[in-house]
Amino acid sequence: MVAPAQADNLRDALAAAYTTNPTLEGARATQRANDENVPIQRAAGLPSVNITATHVEFIQQSANAFTAPDRNLGVNAALLVPVYSGGAVRNGIAAAKERVEAGQADLRNTESALFAQVVAAYMDVLRTESLVGLASNNVAVLRTNLEASSDRFQIGDLTITDVAQSRSRLAVAEGDLQSAQANLIAARETYIRLVGNEPGELEAPPPLPGLPDTVGEAIVTALENNPNLDAAKQRAEAAGYDTKVAGAGRLPTVGLFVNGDYSDFFGTLGGSLANQPSDPNDPTAPAIRFLQREQTANAGVRVTIPLFQGGLPAARQRQAGARESAALEDVIAAERQIIAETRATYSNWLAANAVIKSSQAAVEAAELSLEGVRAENSIGNRQILDVLNAEQELVNARAQIVTARRNAYVAGFNLLALMGRAEARDLNLDTGGVLYDPTINADRVSSKLWDWDRDVEPAPKSTTTVDIPPADAKVGPQLLPGE
Repeated sequence: MVAPAQADNLRDALAAAYTTNPTLEGARATQRANDENVPIQRAAGLPSVNITATHVEFIQQSANAFTAPDRNLGVNAALLVPVYSGGAVRNGIAAAKERVEAGQADLRNTESALFAQVVAAYMDVLRTESLVGLASNNVAVLRTNLEASSDRFQIGDLTITDVAQSRSRLAVAEGDLQSAQANLIAARETYIRLVGNEPGELEAPPPLPGLPDTVGEAIVTALENNPNLDAAKQRAEAAGYDTKVAGAGRLPTVGLFVNGDYSDFFGTLGGSLANQPSDPNDPTAPAIRFLQREQTANAGVRVTIPLFQGGLPAARQRQAGARESAALEDVIAAERQIIAETRATYSNWLAANAVIKSSQAAVEAAELSLEGVRAENSIGNRQILDVLNAEQELVNARAQIVTARRNAYVAGFNLLALMGRAEARDLNLDTGGVLYDPTINADRVSSKLWDWDRDVEPAPKSTTTVDIPPADAKVGPQLLPGE
């Protein structure tokens, strides 16, 4: 595969996906939403203040309500300070923090999974461009063969069968070229979807750093750094705190309260007795005066001791315990999955590298064989079918080496992803700014208390591909494998 000057490279493609891909941006936004669970849990243990205002119009009074007012404005202010909740708040906060860390591990996995897809798409474009070049070259060679066979048929050197065989192989090769071009268009469209821009003349990818020497080394590193396993462990920890939260439902709760009330009857309190003499037999007696406004306040301690709740706390704790058991099993399942995938990927990587070596030998042998068959055909010792078969063997060997190179690189990168070494921080990407750090937002929101605090209006950060023209199957000059 040729690497022309001023070509796009893999690092640029990964950097573009890191800054513009909607899947990764959506995962970051989801994690920011997950961060808010910490202040949500903490709010249950903080003081709360409420003011309630009520205006009442008494439309119809009781016949015996001699002093009932016509209207009333009541204002209540209440301060509640939780003191003890059986550990529900403390454990709820701890569970939320564990899930924040699990979400951060999930975000790492999303990032490395996206990079693995970009690498595969990048290598697919290179591979299909080479296959289109091989198919185009094969069509040109077979077309020349057909012309030569037709000429030799005209002079009686070949039979009509030889010409038909050449025409058949050319038709098959033309169909293979169409399929290769369709595959190239699909590969380029996948690249556009993941990276956000169309591929130019792509450079050959750089060597992969940090690949393990043995499968055992790969497994040890994966078990230490794989983000999926880290997330499963954090969720198991969070489930343990959930069990404690559920158990707190049977424990007492203690809280402090302060209440203040204000009432205003707007001069209507007293009804028919308002402003009447205090002594009905003495008109000169002072009038009855009702206070039309009043304020009251109280404070105290509220202790709630659950005695019987129909088995609800026990059921919730058993339920949480079962979920904790499931989370612990998920850790083992993730561990098994990582071990199996690491071993299989390492084996695929070794196999692809072995195929590269064997394919190189096959290409050299096929080239020598084709040269000899053509020479023998020219003196009549070989048939046209032998030449066609030799040419097809060379095409197949060259296609195999192109595919093997793609498979080896993709398997190597997937191995790094399983080992937790395929993230932006590991690849030293130039993204035009600092790398996204999910802990910054988690720290920012964890201590926020103001009810009216809010972030900027949501807006998409990824780029659209609407204006990118459809991909085509054009390829530049291609070097054949081994040349």
